[in-house]
Amino acid sequence: MSLSKFQIAKRIAQELQDGYYVNLGIGIPTLIANYIPENISVVLQSENGLLGMGPFPFKENVDSDLINAGKETITTLKGSALFSSAESFAMIRSGRVDLTVLGAMEVAQNGDIANWKIPGKMVKGMGGAMDLVASAKNIIVAMMHTNKKGQSKLLPNCSLPLTGQHCIKKIVTNLAVIEIVDSKFLLKEYAPGVSIEQIIDSTAGELIVADNVCQMKID
Repeated sequence: MSLSKFQIAKRIAQELQDGYYVNLGIGIPTLIANYIPENISVVLQSENGLLGMGPFPFKENVDSDLINAGKETITTLKGSALFSSAESFAMIRSGRVDLTVLGAMEVAQNGDIANWKIPGKMVKGMGGAMDLVASAKNIIVAMMHTNKKGQSKLLPNCSLPLTGQHCIKKIVTNLAVIEIVDSKFLLKEYAPGVSIEQIIDSTAGELIVADNVCQMKID
């Protein structure tokens, strides 16, 4: 059994620490807003100009003017602030974001990430991804371990255009929690019902199994 995208988000929420300013990228990362532990206080930053993003709204509370960077409707918390994207990126570029969580199409074992373009497909631009990976103090990637064809997305080297180099330290997939150490993938946790052999077979890059590897705790 592998994790759903919601369970991936729930596991990453365990990485949050009290007082963190956190930027959530498009896709799976936005789901983390629903799983912030009750005993900590974090401030979610959206690159389109918002501090204090709350969980997704229920249907009766939707405000079409309140959206995140992925154009999904959101809620705001007491004390939240709205501002221009220029101010938002000034926060990002000056290193004031403690943690960034991004999706990815590929991650290389040296920490490179590709998450913005597939050759031959029309893309309007890189968006804020380059600024985020260049400026964030800590980056976690939330992704599926393999693509729709069953091919690994954890590679010796990225084949797609890079977003950033040597910047990824941790990856949470539907199969595992993996850290990047000495330009190798280090398996730290495996999803419930997933074998270590399955993870090895699904990882194209060099994968080392940590001595203290353990089963992932979701709840």
